[in-house]
Amino acid sequence: MRKKLLKSLIVLSLFTGIVMAGCSQNKKNIQCNLKHYENGKFKNLEADFKSDFKDFISNVWAVFTDTTKNKIPPKNTIPVVKLTEEDIINMPDNSVVRLVHSTLLFKLDNKYILTDPVFSETITPFPFVAPKRFHDLPITIEQLPKIDVVIISHNHYDHLDEQSILKLKDKVEYFYTTLGVKQKLLDLGVNTMKVCELDWWQSCTANNLKITATPAQHFSGRGLFDKNKTLWASWVITSTKANLFFSGDSGYFNTFKKIGEKYGPFDMTFIEAGAYNERWKEIHMMPKQSVQANIDLKGKILFPVHNSSFNLSIHPWNEPLKKVVEEAQKQNVTVTHPKMGEIIPLLSKKETQKWW
Repeated sequence: MRKKLLKSLIVLSLFTGIVMAGCSQNKKNIQCNLKHYENGKFKNLEADFKSDFKDFISNVWAVFTDTTKNKIPPKNTIPVVKLTEEDIINMPDNSVVRLVHSTLLFKLDNKYILTDPVFSETITPFPFVAPKRFHDLPITIEQLPKIDVVIISHNHYDHLDEQSILKLKDKVEYFYTTLGVKQKLLDLGVNTMKVCELDWWQSCTANNLKITATPAQHFSGRGLFDKNKTLWASWVITSTKANLFFSGDSGYFNTFKKIGEKYGPFDMTFIEAGAYNERWKEIHMMPKQSVQANIDLKGKILFPVHNSSFNLSIHPWNEPLKKVVEEAQKQNVTVTHPKMGEIIPLLSKKETQKWW
């Protein structure tokens, strides 16, 4: 029982709140003159998540006492396509493969872009009670070729994994991330010249690839005392032929429409659909909202991510994909849902099985 309670605390702490343009920074502090930065912390502009101690305890108790079945799939339930380094080298240009959770590997203009690399079996610093990955990895970091760009959307453990960064840092040319996260990467041994740190609406360009940080409605923190001291973001990835959107983590908000107007339409959107609950819907979209976000963004094809890898909420593990597909059919939205490790094109729809 103690183990279950501690696991509930960890899950809820992950999801409920426990030199840059316009900013100056030293190792411990950031000072910014931004609308979304106040009293040493970043903030959402449209809606904020209520997360005082009373609410936190209420949410922990809800997770601890939850009796939802099928939150963790039976072993070997989730199909995984095993990949080799040669498979990755031979990926067609303008293609993508989902490796785990929100970890995507793109090949664009013959460059490799990796998002939120989480290759560890567990997420959080407490492996004895941490959520464990449901499935095998399609490929290991050691098997990956040189990576041109790694995008880190924010500093939560299921998006910034220390062990993965330690293994990747010497085979990655550039890391693109949000305000404040650079120092964490430097602490892990990443060369400062490799890191491009962005505020919302700022971009970095490498060769023909333009990576833009756009707003998200979420929060940040890796411990009890650093909530919102670093920024979170969604991302626009643009190459010579493809225009893509990666949500990172976000609740539904009106700015999706602004992003769609400014940068859309998108050939494919990679939008979180998982770890949601009505209790914290301000910071994690419900399935219907994930579909609506794709509509707002003017996405041609929706690829739901942030599901099917870890037990991070109190819904069945396969509910996110079921509900997204059902809602997408009602809204006439095209959805793709490949298996982990299944390489698919970005500029056209490949038929995928309902493997869940």
